[in-house]
Amino acid sequence: MTNIKIVTDSTVDLPKELLERYSITIVPLTVHVDGETYIDNVTITPLEFIDKMKNAKELPKTSLPAVGKFVEVYDELGADGSTILSIHVTSGMSGTHNAACLAAEMSTSKVEVIDSQLISQAMGFQVIEAAQMNEAGSSLESIKQHLKDILSNTTLLIAVDTLDNLIKGGRIGKAAGWIGTLLSVKPIAMLEKGVYTPVARVRNTAQVIRTLIERFEHDIKDKFVRGVGISHADNLPLAERLKQEIARFTNTPVRIVPTTPVISTHTGPGAIALMFYTSEQLA
Repeated sequence: MTNIKIVTDSTVDLPKELLERYSITIVPLTVHVDGETYIDNVTITPLEFIDKMKNAKELPKTSLPAVGKFVEVYDELGADGSTILSIHVTSGMSGTHNAACLAAEMSTSKVEVIDSQLISQAMGFQVIEAAQMNEAGSSLESIKQHLKDILSNTTLLIAVDTLDNLIKGGRIGKAAGWIGTLLSVKPIAMLEKGVYTPVARVRNTAQVIRTLIERFEHDIKDKFVRGVGISHADNLPLAERLKQEIARFTNTPVRIVPTTPVISTHTGPGAIALMFYTSEQLA
């Protein structure tokens, strides 16, 4: 049986203890604020970054891992003959997946690179399930097929206080039509194939909660909820309110995490994202 090792990047928004539990290797992105460079979620915490971003002279910038860093990680992990399964942030928003693909061609190890087509805990669903299947002895091909199934049953919804960061960062996608029409409106979008697609425009946090819960209730009808995650950019009170509402519809545990600095750069402070995935039956 081929030994498989799991690699992902720092936008995965999973707790350190969970990553360590499954021996998942993180290749971090970096953020740049007013001339200073920080390793995503390593040399700066999410809340520290939010404070710096609020006071920054201009919007922070992000950069993907160097191809050489991926090669180094792949070579080291595969030195014992292991195959590497590398799962990354959607290629529609970052060049990280492409860098990983280039590194896979250069590495002495066997590497399979997966475009999760998602980000944050939504990508984390794929990463953790891959690690669990690997631990259970599943083949690489069966894991890859299962990741496709997870993707097709995953929803990621995000509500931001402002479109400013998404516009400046070039991550606006199909929501571009909303530019100049919002004026105190909180846009809610869904991540589809790497771009944000408009779902609703609301006026206050109560409407944010209601809209997210209505979508959640609709999408989980007659299905088993396999995972739920809430990520936020310094908006824990709203995240807790959303979690309480979700508990009315499912017993599946809800994980709340402060999102990584790289993601916060593009969403702006106050953003909140609801992610969940389902299956037709308990499996």
